[in-house]
Amino acid sequence: MMARRTVVIQGRLAMSDGRLAAARRSDHGVQLMPVERMVARLAGGFARPVDDETLKSLLPAALAETDLGELDPIKTLPGMVDAAAETVRKAWLAAFDLARSADPADRTASVRRLEEAVLARLPAGMMRPVDLAEAARARLAHAPRVLGPVEIVGLPDVPPCWRGLVASLVAHVPVTWVAGPRSVPDWVEAAGIRVVTCAPERPAVSVCSAATPRHEVLEALRWARELMASGQAAPADIAVAACRTEEYDDVVLALRAEANLDVRFVHGAPAASVREGQAAAALADVLVRGISQDGVRRLAALLRDGPGPFAALPERWTRVLPREAPLTDPTAWERLLNSLRAEDFPDGQDHVPALRDVVGVLVQGVSVAAEAGERFLHGLALRIWRKALIEGAPAVVDLTLGRLRIDDGADACASVVWAPASALAAAPRRFVRLLGLSSRGWPQVSAEDRLLSDHLVPSRLLDPFPRPLADRSDFRAILATSAGAVVLSRPRRGPDGRLLGRSPLLREFGAAETYLGRNRVPAHAVGEVDRLMARPAEFRATAPAICAAGCWRAWGRAELTAHDGRVRPDHPVVLAILDRTHSARSLRKLLRDPLGFVWTYGLGLETADAAAEPLTLGHQAFGNLLHEVLERAVVALEADGGFAPSTDAGKRRALAAVLATVAEVWERERPIPPRLIWRRTLDETAALALAALTHPDQPLLGQGSWVEVPFGGQPPKRDHHPLPWDSDATVTIPGTGFRISGYIDRLDLSHDRGSARVRDYKTGKPREAGTVLDGGRELQRCLYGYATRVLLGADVSIDASLHFPRESLCLRLERPDEALDELATYLVAAGASLRAGNAFAGPDAPEAWNDLAFALPANADKTYCPRKHDLVTTALGEAARVWEAA
Repeated sequence: MMARRTVVIQGRLAMSDGRLAAARRSDHGVQLMPVERMVARLAGGFARPVDDETLKSLLPAALAETDLGELDPIKTLPGMVDAAAETVRKAWLAAFDLARSADPADRTASVRRLEEAVLARLPAGMMRPVDLAEAARARLAHAPRVLGPVEIVGLPDVPPCWRGLVASLVAHVPVTWVAGPRSVPDWVEAAGIRVVTCAPERPAVSVCSAATPRHEVLEALRWARELMASGQAAPADIAVAACRTEEYDDVVLALRAEANLDVRFVHGAPAASVREGQAAAALADVLVRGISQDGVRRLAALLRDGPGPFAALPERWTRVLPREAPLTDPTAWERLLNSLRAEDFPDGQDHVPALRDVVGVLVQGVSVAAEAGERFLHGLALRIWRKALIEGAPAVVDLTLGRLRIDDGADACASVVWAPASALAAAPRRFVRLLGLSSRGWPQVSAEDRLLSDHLVPSRLLDPFPRPLADRSDFRAILATSAGAVVLSRPRRGPDGRLLGRSPLLREFGAAETYLGRNRVPAHAVGEVDRLMARPAEFRATAPAICAAGCWRAWGRAELTAHDGRVRPDHPVVLAILDRTHSARSLRKLLRDPLGFVWTYGLGLETADAAAEPLTLGHQAFGNLLHEVLERAVVALEADGGFAPSTDAGKRRALAAVLATVAEVWERERPIPPRLIWRRTLDETAALALAALTHPDQPLLGQGSWVEVPFGGQPPKRDHHPLPWDSDATVTIPGTGFRISGYIDRLDLSHDRGSARVRDYKTGKPREAGTVLDGGRELQRCLYGYATRVLLGADVSIDASLHFPRESLCLRLERPDEALDELATYLVAAGASLRAGNAFAGPDAPEAWNDLAFALPANADKTYCPRKHDLVTTALGEAARVWEAA
């Protein structure tokens, strides 16, 4: 039989390095394991210690069924499982007997009852540390064959629960404590264990300060690349460590991708760094924060390739979801599902039952977290989900997933490592950079146990090796075992901008430190972005930099350039968009913002509407709501004997029925405010609609009424009684060549087609009396009145007006022919100016409601637009005169 030798070593990094070293030495028969596994091996009989995952999985049931006395009120809180697991684990490792409490009302007795409940639920063969040590002590005679000589390498100490057994091993097998340059605990020499020490290494130590934690990581990767590029070190010789890695993990993850460096996370990479973790996080987001369209879309996209409920749905099934509707409550989903038909789905099949099944699970929230994970997730995503539910309560599963770590792939023994200081202390590297040496970062502040505070159980008994002491020990061990160089780095400010002091561990190195500026030029850049920032001359030669610098300078010049909107004359895009069929909105953009006109219709720029519940409806959304209510009400009244002869009571009845229908459609398809505000909005809409419908107009002879009347090629929005004209007929503004189209809010027409009333409803502030074009802002009356005359005939009498129901005010357009001639003059000038290449920002560009203001320079209404206003006015010439039109 091959001779055995057991090496006790702690930590994933130390284990990985130990295996590699043993393989290189052809060291057959060596067993590398942590101390608890050595004890379990000696205990035999499939004995094993209680692992954290099992402990946390048993605690929820134990907490629910155990009387914890004064702890009962908090045992259902989300953090209780973590706190209880930490307390029980501390007591076990410290060999603290929880049964010593004589007072049954004492909190220690409560924790003891919880421990008993956990022990009663342990799987067969799983034992707490003291029981495992006793079982191993009974089999010490088998140690020579099971373990062989034992070496304990690189450990600062072992927990008290194992010390007695390790001391007893000396009588049966040779036991060696390989301390290296580290200090040796007193009990080791007292037990007669052979101690192997060596002189401490004397690395070149330097101290530096970076601006922020992110800057620290950037400098660390620059330093690692420099070591490798210069040939001083291989990747396996380099380590970057911190006392609290969670503060740096996201930055390391982002910058290692930018640097294209193989940096291994010894303690595991964040679960959200892989697609499976993101799928679990998407499910958690829906369950914790509630179902929404965006949440379901994101979850479906991440799970589209695997089994589960989404597999029954066809590809591109999400097109059945109305994009503007947030769908944030079960009622909205139920309305949507009831309205869907088989023909709505891409494959023509009825998938409503499958979609209803998906929604039915998700709307139940965290109460079905375990079931939802089993149904939706698979593979690694499901394993991550299960672990998250063990680590924390379902109510905070999203936060638990944020803390969760997964294996970062291959062993770290041949790569640059990012590790906790405790792991690096047991597995030294030649070149080390320690981050986070601030006054509060290293060593960490000591804290009492969350359940058994210091006045109940002294911390020295429950935690004989507290966190501050462990941090100092790790710091000294790293300095004593790093043979090459150690860089001690601290951030000057935290992520929140707070000023940070120096760690007390830096005092022995004096006050001198290297100040690293954020804009310094590094000797070795991390990636392309870092390299270009370090070489301004090279960056200035790149096309993006040339364009950006030219644009910035052009914005500040007292002249108009291509960056302000100057294009070449008769540009094909400009000619194409001028030749399109226009609306009143597009012609207003042409007159008052030529640059926005080109952006919108030439480049297709637009802003995305977020499908989220607003606190209140915006002005445009409220106007759309009112228009839809008025349209449906007039159609209903016209079908029920006619709008003109209807009474006010009839209008109220029709309005009430229509409002309920419109509200249901909006709740299903659009984002709406919270319920109380939405009800108030509907009440306001009803009041304005009633004011508009009951406005005292003189009925036309044999009046017929139409709403949302299309013209110029626009299709009808709804099927109702025949239109008063051919909606496909072309309408061209005389003398301009501009074709127009659109929808007239309401058209009243006499029986003999000799008189027509054109109404355009407005929910905003009324125009001043006497305004005609209002600087190019108001075109509807003029254009809609002209379109009506073209389509009904030149003999018809037109009454075109703007109706403001909030003020019960109608503003009629006087002298429409003169207004049309004036507008045509301005349109011809605007078209000629744009063809000449003058696509500059007009007076509408800096307005707060402009959707495309994001494409202008920052603070454009205060700086850029006033600076260029006179130049633009001069360049546009006749086209700018419309801005002063009454």
